Amino acid sequence: MAELSLHALKKRYGPLDILHGLDLEVRDGEFIVLVGPSGCGKSTLLRMIAGLDTVTSGELRIAGKRANDVAPQKRNIAMVFQSYALFPHMSVRDNILYGPKVRGDDAGVTEARLKKAAEILNLGPYLDRKPAQLSGGQRQRVAMGRAIMREPDLFLFDEPLSNLDAQLRMQMRTEIKALHQTLGSTIVYVTHDQIEAMTMADRIVVMNAGRIEQVGAPLELYDRPANTFVAGFLGSPPMNLLPAQRGADGRLAMPAGITLPLAPESSGAEFLVGIRPERFRRASDGAGLPLRVGVVEPTGAETHVFGTIGETAVRVVLSERVAARPGETLPLEVSPDDCHLFEAASGRRVERALAA
Repeated sequence: MAELSLHALKKRYGPLDILHGLDLEVRDGEFIVLVGPSGCGKSTLLRMIAGLDTVTSGELRIAGKRANDVAPQKRNIAMVFQSYALFPHMSVRDNILYGPKVRGDDAGVTEARLKKAAEILNLGPYLDRKPAQLSGGQRQRVAMGRAIMREPDLFLFDEPLSNLDAQLRMQMRTEIKALHQTLGSTIVYVTHDQIEAMTMADRIVVMNAGRIEQVGAPLELYDRPANTFVAGFLGSPPMNLLPAQRGADGRLAMPAGITLPLAPESSGAEFLVGIRPERFRRASDGAGLPLRVGVVEPTGAETHVFGTIGETAVRVVLSERVAARPGETLPLEVSPDDCHLFEAASGRRVERALAA
């Protein structure tokens, strides 16, 4: 196990800047998830940690030692890829043992490690099978078993579940989290799936366009997003953002004549009010935010309603069954305590903006 430290880390391909001076501290034994849209630089960062891509500038330290120029094979890092990278002509046993055999590890020690890895990952019944005889989830467990055999300081996962169907992804999320709890290892995990990030991470690193937008525990980021990008990226469905302006009376004017109290110290005139879809409720008195219904999606436990408030598209999740039809108006209410406020121009969060 090992801590990981990034200081002013940059990556450039020719004239193109990919990573713009990243700073990050990963604690020993921590499960960190890098999340962000495609092209934000998260896989590039993972490859730099592994030594598969060079560092343009800045410093990368693993277990307290500068690793910028350390060869990949000397970093004691194990990497699990999206594509499994298994040898199709080898059995599960031989795939897992390939690395130790190449390194010339002691056969007795290697066999003990294999037994432990197979037990942790429930691979015992499959050791003599070829990869083609395994399911996608089983192949991914073989890839993890090969990583465990290295007894690495640091595990790196590069979107390992993206090739699996929804049910297998859910199962493998649980298995990877259980693996982390069993080994107590340091893990850096890359995904574009914010559900994986929310359910697996000790801390999430939200990336966008080669920069870190926010770092924190999953619920911290969910409850207090630093800006509109984080607010819109984390959460399924994502947070709604409604335009609002400071009124002459000092209140916050929203669509359809709805107002919210604005704290006296708040500055600025143009805002975005963030409301999580599940924070809306049906207005008991028939007044409130008028949602013009577009599509209703009953899921059983919840009802998802797509529509518009004013000119803004809104998605609402209600914990009840709704019989509204397209074109009807559904009155909604929300507590000021459930509203987040952001500057319209910069997208930055405004603290202590709404009055009690």
